[in-house]
Parts: sequence; structure tokens; C-alpha cells
Amino acid sequence: MFGYSKSLFYPVHVQLRDPVFGQVLLEHYGGKDSEYSAASQYLNHRSNMRNRHLRDLLGLIAAEEMGHMEMIAVAINKLGGPPLCYVNSQGIPWNMSYVDQSLDPIAMLQADVEAEVRARILYNQHFTMTNDPGLKKMISFLGSREDVHKHLFQKAQALIQHSAPAEQFNELIVEYKLSLQKL
Repeated sequence: MFGYSKSLFYPVHVQLRDPVFGQVLLEHYGGKDSEYSAASQYLNHRSNMRNRHLRDLLGLIAAEEMGHMEMIAVAINKLGGPPLCYVNSQGIPWNMSYVDQSLDPIAMLQADVEAEVRARILYNQHFTMTNDPGLKKMISFLGSREDVHKHLFQKAQALIQHSAPAEQFNELIVEYKLSLQKL
């Protein structure tokens, strides 16, 4: 299911080294609302989701989150930030409590919506902390992808609540793939 592409999901350009901001970006690498937390949660939810279309959607988004994590790693390295470990900006190690363990499909998707909202808020905060135009573009891109994921998770919740037919769930996959073509 997963594949690796040498190219980044979106280009990472950094004009000047800024190790302090590199440290800040660790929040997106190994913090509570990090790309790693999101990917881990979505893979876990995928494993417990009965609807095959939603399993596919969660897998696609989890893979994308891993691509975002790779972008963050490249940015941290270009900024001259600290060595990459699964820690937040304060050096606190990542832990499993960051991953929702719900089993109910609606609860899982709600936790996924909330994860996307928190990640977007964090990107918005960090956007204001840099003047580097390349980093601003990357952060803006990542925030916009969080919005796409949130929208799809909310639609999936509504489809479950309305007992929608399978073909409507498949439209989520189509919508996700179309969102990638706009990049």
C-alpha cells in the first residue's frame, strides 16, 4: 500500500539558517499535534475501520502525513535545527497517549477532525514566527492540506450518520485524489 518517492510532497526552501525556529518545528515532527501523531492515529483508525472506502481514505491521508513529516525534517535540517528525534520543541519525547484509541467509526473520525484542527492552529502560530518566504509557503501549504483532510473526515462522518451507500463513500477517495491534482 505504501510507496516511497524520492521527491518531496512540496518543495522546501529556506533562505537563512535559524536553529531556534528549527527547534520550534519539532512540534510538527514529534509533538502531540505532529505529523507523526496524525499518521500513527490514522493508521490505527484504518486498522479498526470496517468501511473499506474509509480504510482507503485513512491510509491515503496517513501516507500524506508521513510526506509532511519528511518536509518538516528537511526544513529543520536546512534551518540548522537539532538532531531529529521524536520529541517536541521542549525535548519531551513523543508518547502513545497522543494517538486516539477510539473504536467507534464516528468517534474515530471526530478525533481525526480534531487532530487536523489542532495541527492547523499550530501551523498558523508558526507561520507568524518566521519571515522566511520559503518557510511561509511551506507552512501555508501544510495548513491548507490539514483543511482538506478535516473536510474529508467531516464528510465521512456525515455519510456514516446518514447510512450512505458505498458509492458515496468512494466519492471521498475521488475528492481526495482531485485535491492532489490542484497542487
